[in-house]
Amino acid sequence: MNQFFSFIKKEIFHITRDFRTMLMLLIMPIALLMIFGFAITTEIKNTSFIVLDNSKTIQSIQLIEQINASKYFDLTGYLDKLEQVEQRFRLGKAKLAVVIPQGFDKDLYHQGTSDVQLIVDASDPNEASTIVSYLQQIIAEYQKLQMNKASSGSYVIKSQVKMLYNPQLKSAYNFVPGIMGLVLMLICSMMTSISIVKEKEQGTMEILLVSPLKPISIVLAKVVPYFLISIIDVFSILIISVTILEVPIEGNLLLLLFLCTIFILSTLSLGILISSITETQQAAMLISGMGLLLPTLLLSGLIFPVENMPLPLRIISTILPATWFITAVKDVMIKGLGFFAIWQECLILIGMTLFLLVVSIKMFKNRL
Repeated sequence: MNQFFSFIKKEIFHITRDFRTMLMLLIMPIALLMIFGFAITTEIKNTSFIVLDNSKTIQSIQLIEQINASKYFDLTGYLDKLEQVEQRFRLGKAKLAVVIPQGFDKDLYHQGTSDVQLIVDASDPNEASTIVSYLQQIIAEYQKLQMNKASSGSYVIKSQVKMLYNPQLKSAYNFVPGIMGLVLMLICSMMTSISIVKEKEQGTMEILLVSPLKPISIVLAKVVPYFLISIIDVFSILIISVTILEVPIEGNLLLLLFLCTIFILSTLSLGILISSITETQQAAMLISGMGLLLPTLLLSGLIFPVENMPLPLRIISTILPATWFITAVKDVMIKGLGFFAIWQECLILIGMTLFLLVVSIKMFKNRL
């Protein structure tokens, strides 16, 4: 029995001496429970919307105020022309446009029916469907209120829904940019970190370091093959997306490839950083897999809208390269926007790449 307890003591010591792995094993269940239990929700709140009010009557103003009073919507501005709707969508100023026709009140009270056009950014089809559902419920409540005021007759307000960018509400439009970010993040960061740590574990890194090559050249030589593999993966994903999933590339292909290149470089830098702070392949795999996979999956906007997350999670999402990459890819690939629409995302990804590269190289040198 004493031998048995001695073995248990040895195993406990073996587990606890790796502080980073131990911390992840203890913190991960608590973090997941808190994230899924309290933070992440499919409910969509504070959706920014714009209004084109061609009627400008008391009834139309009451309808707009009722929508704005809801916790689901925030009014961000009024338009003068229908052509301005897509421009606001392209700038990211709104996800919904409510277009009220001229003579809205007359049609409603004299003919008993009137129309309201709803234009929704459907690049995320689930979010678009939810927004329309919320708004139709509010319009139904307004319609009921008007009927109670009139105390006679029945009024019907019909919603004419237009799904912009993704009229068929294909889920692939949302998942292709997200999966692209997830795959590149895992391939580049995980494989790069494991490859470098493997050299340290097997003791061959010292042999490489006494070669005429500089340490930075050795690290870059290990990174370049994964960069080329990632580029091939990007082309594979794009070809399958266009030919099989029928997700078109509405924007400039070269701009999309430029964006992918920046993101690949940032994730490769992240892989070098992980290899600098880990000593075993197991730890590198755990950090790059669990430490990056879950945050990218849950907090990058791939599944849950970032706007609806609590402030701490929104802050975490901003430090994930995948968050900026997925947003920019949707803008270029689905909405067909140009460089001026995604220059901020590009600048942030370049800044992240330089920061991670400098820190990882400095830590790599210090630990040799």
